[in-house]
Amino acid sequence: MNYIARLYDFLRALSQNNNRDWFKANKAEYDELRALWLADIDRLIGHMGEWDAAMRGLTARQCVYRIYRDTRFSPDKTPYKLYFSAGFGPGGKASHGAGYYLQMGPEGSGRDIQSGLYGGIWCPEAPVLKKLRKAIVDNIEEFEEIISAPMVKRYFPEWCETANALKTVPKGYDRNHPQAALLRLKEYGRYYPADERFFLDPEWPAKASELFSYLKPLIDFIDYSVNEE
Repeated sequence: MNYIARLYDFLRALSQNNNRDWFKANKAEYDELRALWLADIDRLIGHMGEWDAAMRGLTARQCVYRIYRDTRFSPDKTPYKLYFSAGFGPGGKASHGAGYYLQMGPEGSGRDIQSGLYGGIWCPEAPVLKKLRKAIVDNIEEFEEIISAPMVKRYFPEWCETANALKTVPKGYDRNHPQAALLRLKEYGRYYPADERFFLDPEWPAKASELFSYLKPLIDFIDYSVNEE
């Protein structure tokens, strides 16, 4: 049996038993599944290193997130996430700036985002966001060429989190600015929905790497823009 099918079964069972006693009783299975998943994440990183030098030398353990939830400031006190996830950038998941993110779990397992592949920048601080917006306006032809590339339009056609966009353009821009829709965004990320069927393919690390590669020009644009002196 493909370990991914077992992993999804484990996460579905966890969703019905999200407590420490159940997790402790099933910890051996979790550890086995996580080890297999870490091996696939290492394979994914290896593939990504073929087209992004920043990925070379990274390990799965630098990129994967813990399953344990931080419940200190949340009204939801369930102790465990219902998905596996990993972030990829220079330095792994702790990287600042733009990067790639993978989340896998049953439908509805993510509270904020769903199972799939993501690339971009999330929750940038106000000065970074201001700088990026200016870069987009100043280099709009380059930026639109990047987001209109055939593979981006095919696999990553929409911006994430558009529901959280500003109601009006930010201060300093005309409300009828031709790039108003872009300027109103508070995050710049694209998303490819990848469900259980996607990950059941034993070659999913190679497939995910190829999909991520289509977003590299966007990642490069963001990083160059926010790091430029």
